[in-house]
Amino acid sequence: MNEAARAMLIDSHCHLDHFDAPERSALLTRASEAGVQGLVTISTRLRDAEAIFALRDSRAESGATPRIWCTIGTHPDHVDDDEPLDAAAIATLAERPGVVGIGESGLDYFHGAPDIRPLQQERFRAHIDAARRSGLPLVIHARHADDDIAAILREETQIGPFGFVLHCFSSGRALAETAIALGGYISLSGIVTFPKSDDLRAIAADIPLDRLLVETDSPYLAPVPRRGKRNEPAFVRHTAERVAELRGLGLDALAALTTTNFHRLFTRAEA
Repeated sequence: MNEAARAMLIDSHCHLDHFDAPERSALLTRASEAGVQGLVTISTRLRDAEAIFALRDSRAESGATPRIWCTIGTHPDHVDDDEPLDAAAIATLAERPGVVGIGESGLDYFHGAPDIRPLQQERFRAHIDAARRSGLPLVIHARHADDDIAAILREETQIGPFGFVLHCFSSGRALAETAIALGGYISLSGIVTFPKSDDLRAIAADIPLDRLLVETDSPYLAPVPRRGKRNEPAFVRHTAERVAELRGLGLDALAALTTTNFHRLFTRAEA
């Protein structure tokens, strides 16, 4: 068995719906060759739920690897143009086979003008409620909104527990520490490989190993040495290699622990 196959990586966050059918077939083959055993394709609009389900279902029927799971939810950039479903309705959608998480939801103050922020916060709380109702973890998008993300997480945790992951983490240390203290996970993307990401690498070096995940967020944010290319699940290997180096681990060890962490958080994903 070659090194890639031993690695047993999982891409915890990607967007397969951004690729056409021939592209998906080829990139899934490359992902398998790179040691990616599973991936989660992430919902960004509830109105596109059936398309997300179809991506997952077509692969599940074949039994091929990598396995594909999915989430259901509304990205904060789309809160004003998506279906305004309540928490109960989102949780009902999440009952479909292969759905392993809620989201991605959260706050994006980089794109979101001040007048849309209250709606982002409202929808974020609805998705948190859906995560509680469904028992599935919430995939959180946080951009330029650290303080409000942290405040809402603290408030909502007091109402009732829910699992969550801060995906594509590029925020500050304070938010990472808050998330970890509340039982959350941190997922690192190709950003951790970028030359100017010293602050993020310093945070990554301190994340408890049992709270760490890796992802691509493909087709965005291709890691070094694929920078400038269209990102894809196979490239999670490069991110994992950099994180392993930061933590003084071999790739196999990093892959094993992040895969264990993934299944601890995403309990509906078949091991």
